[in-house]
Amino acid sequence: MAELNGAPATSEQLQALALVNYGHFTSMRVDEHRVRGLSHHLERLARDCRALFATELDRDRVRELVAQAIAGRDDSFVVRVTVFDPALELGHPGTEAEPQVLITTRPAGAMPPAPMRVQTASYIRDLPEVKHVGLFGALRHRRSAQLDGFDDALFLDTESYVSEGATWNIGFYDGEQVIWPNAEVLPGVTMRLLQQAHDRTSLAPVNVADLPRMQAAFATNTTVGVRAITAINDIEFPAEHPILDDLRKEYGEIPGEPL
Repeated sequence: MAELNGAPATSEQLQALALVNYGHFTSMRVDEHRVRGLSHHLERLARDCRALFATELDRDRVRELVAQAIAGRDDSFVVRVTVFDPALELGHPGTEAEPQVLITTRPAGAMPPAPMRVQTASYIRDLPEVKHVGLFGALRHRRSAQLDGFDDALFLDTESYVSEGATWNIGFYDGEQVIWPNAEVLPGVTMRLLQQAHDRTSLAPVNVADLPRMQAAFATNTTVGVRAITAINDIEFPAEHPILDDLRKEYGEIPGEPL
């Protein structure tokens, strides 16, 4: 299913995403027509629209379009809201934009998801604070990690400080508190909700050299919640740990906002 501004999207309208690839999005897990952190997702869309298109996005209209697109569905699934301008041309991206709203859905995985093993890569996304559609670099490193036998890629800066995963945030537990890397990252909605829900949380630089002292590592985003990381390169972490249980419980207790 793909709806643009509430109507079925045509292949011509979608060409700009494939050929120009300029826009931004957010993905939300929907359970019984409710979304944890819905207001944060809408805030992200509005903020990123200002950053990429210098215009305001009608959050109420976006909410209405999502509700319309999923009407009649009571299962759990993932909704992606993509904001782009189908009329934007590759040679003239500086023209005044009229961003449109594309709604697509895909199945939601079981919670909690299986643990994963990740491989580090030196990489910083373009404009990391924006959830933009330019995923080539991230997917290239994800592909490379998978070809090497890992599940995904974890990004480092030029001095080997941890930032984020290809499409997720990362957190660590040092035995006393949850540590989120203080780095250039996309401020994920799930990460923000957990920072609010969990008392013993800090933001600090995390270098690869610090990893052996960490007792647990995990990934977060709206589709996986809290996912255990069992290896970063050759450094191993447990698939089960009380902090993972605590975080999942705290996340599960956050009420979803109705669409």
